[in-house]
Amino acid sequence: MDTAVTRAVPVSGTVAASTEDTKNEATPASVLPSGKLPTTVTPSISKSDSLFYSNASAEAEGEPLMTQEDFVRAICPANEEYHKITRESYAVLFDVADRTGRGYVSYNDWEFFENLLKKPDAEYEIAFRLFDRDGNGIVEYDEFIDYYNKNKSDDSIPFDWNCDWVTLYLGNNKRRHAMTYDQFAQMLRGLQGERVRQAFHFYDKENTGYIEPEQFQNIIEQTARHKLSDRLLSSLHTLCNISTSSKISYANVRAFQNVIRETDMVDVIVRSACAKTKDGKITRADFTNEAARSTKFSLFTPMEIDILFHFASLDNASGRLSHEDFRKVLDPSWQDPIAVYNAETAEKIHSAKMALQNPSHFLGEVFESAYHFLLGSVAGAFGATIVYPIDLVKTRMQNQRSKVPGQMMYKNSWDCFRKVIHNEGFRGLYSGLGPQLVGVAPEKAIKLTVNDFARGKLSDDNGDITLLNEIIAGGSAGACQVVFTNPLEIVKIRLQIQGEVSKAVEGAPKRSAIWIVRNLGLVGLYKGALACMMRDVPFSAIYFPTYNHLKKDYFGEGPNKSLGIGQLLIAGAVAGMPAAYLTTPCDVIKTRLQAEARAGQTHYKNIAHCATTILSEEGFKAFFKGGPARIFRSSPQFGCTLAAYEFLQNVLPYHATGKTEAGHSVPSGEVKAVPPDQRNVAFLRSRNALKILLDIDENFGRPKAPQFRDSWKFVPGFGRS
Repeated sequence: MDTAVTRAVPVSGTVAASTEDTKNEATPASVLPSGKLPTTVTPSISKSDSLFYSNASAEAEGEPLMTQEDFVRAICPANEEYHKITRESYAVLFDVADRTGRGYVSYNDWEFFENLLKKPDAEYEIAFRLFDRDGNGIVEYDEFIDYYNKNKSDDSIPFDWNCDWVTLYLGNNKRRHAMTYDQFAQMLRGLQGERVRQAFHFYDKENTGYIEPEQFQNIIEQTARHKLSDRLLSSLHTLCNISTSSKISYANVRAFQNVIRETDMVDVIVRSACAKTKDGKITRADFTNEAARSTKFSLFTPMEIDILFHFASLDNASGRLSHEDFRKVLDPSWQDPIAVYNAETAEKIHSAKMALQNPSHFLGEVFESAYHFLLGSVAGAFGATIVYPIDLVKTRMQNQRSKVPGQMMYKNSWDCFRKVIHNEGFRGLYSGLGPQLVGVAPEKAIKLTVNDFARGKLSDDNGDITLLNEIIAGGSAGACQVVFTNPLEIVKIRLQIQGEVSKAVEGAPKRSAIWIVRNLGLVGLYKGALACMMRDVPFSAIYFPTYNHLKKDYFGEGPNKSLGIGQLLIAGAVAGMPAAYLTTPCDVIKTRLQAEARAGQTHYKNIAHCATTILSEEGFKAFFKGGPARIFRSSPQFGCTLAAYEFLQNVLPYHATGKTEAGHSVPSGEVKAVPPDQRNVAFLRSRNALKILLDIDENFGRPKAPQFRDSWKFVPGFGRS
């Protein structure tokens, strides 16, 4: 007697349980919380075992079980690409794993399926087991037709299962015979060709040997959509252009099918031929010659080469084609970069607009690039360390009261640099470095996150944003960072200046950063915060719009071009120059307010008093003290940051799924693919098995609404995915 199975599928942090009986009468069972191991299992389990137990959400008599949804979640990694074969289509493989037909997969069933995937011919054996419904090792005609009819599309082109081709494998109506595994696999190998032949006859009712381009497109879409790129599918009707006829012949159809079947070989030949030319591009003659060198006999007919070059030349009529031109035709995962770019931009904006309602979505967008953020922070700290002496000289020059007798310690920046080394040693150039390094990562995180959030809120539905809104978004980012950066700035400035104080005032003690923090207190740490905001708000308001327009208008970032880290850093360096210089007056005021006034110096009461005093005592030029240093600090800092970033990428490699800049995701026209060395072999085998099944029918395995139980759980935001 079969037992009842209790299901527990977590939805948004809760556990939703429902009971489904198997074929016979059953008794209740308890719920197994998802992700927990049964008490009978030892702690040391394999990766495969862990995958089972972490996804099994049901239990019967103490035995963990997988539902159909659990099974799909386990075999379909979230980081894979499901553009051509949807994730829910993998549910058909559940029938192979569910050997008892009770609607659930046990641990033994899971282990059986995992072992099956390890076989060299797993793809064909999975297909065979799907059609071998009674598990007797052969596939009967009625058995095959019954399962085919249950999975085929309702609007598919009719296929005659009593044709001469089928009788060669299954016999005629009078003498049907079953197929063994080898016979079944061989039949599937040639089935798509027969489907195309019958489909051609279906449209060519007058037996003219020609069909309309739209009819050809429908045939290919119904028989090979899963194998072809979007670019190729959208251009199928242009095949008639390779000849003077406005229609497509059967020879054209067969030649096209042969090219598609040999895509792997075409790719090898194209790569090899492109590698032998200076510009990485080839002509038809280059391809033909390389094909002759790469194969023992002529693999492609003239018509097949015409078809290949026709489609590869759709976006490049020069006659010299790159590998990328061919990839648009050969790679099923290829997608229109403009569509990908627009989708990623829309997703980025949507996540920002919905940040308050769904903060986890927005934060997931922000922290998706944690690896790059970490590397960027370390590299940024390195760059800041290299140019820190310039920052120290800048601070001391800004704090120098030029009209006070005896206070002119430095004639210029070079004199300041020389005297620091002479009086305080080389280490004196790095006074206050600690707070600077502490502030690199959080300052970047706050600034980028708020800017992204504000840009998303201020963008229209198409992702466009006005210059005014760009400035507002950047200014908002600068305002928010003050909460964190002002305390670090005041500690850094006092550490930078105390070296010269100890020389000017005999017996002046050297203070540590901790002493300064304790002495200032919470309120004191925010002294000069308004001046700091007056510097950071316009800085970010200038920096971010300039940075974005440099990327798009100068470097050409867009759907068809993703910028490298070098271009991103150069854009950042150039954008920082006007932002740094134009905000120097506010930086001077901030420095004066935050620096501790010495005996005989004016104690500034507020921003207005500080500004008027500087103007009256030192003149307008004093507001731009340290301005050149702020500019000259940018270029070497970004250069050192770039070098450190690339070095860290080589030392700590990580194959990210998308382009990033400074710790946050950047829309890109590139399809995010999992690197080959990180591909899940079990998933690849499952996907290849589905490709074989889709050769039977393009809708094979795709659940129909009434048949796919709880299919709503595959909708993002519902259930587990």
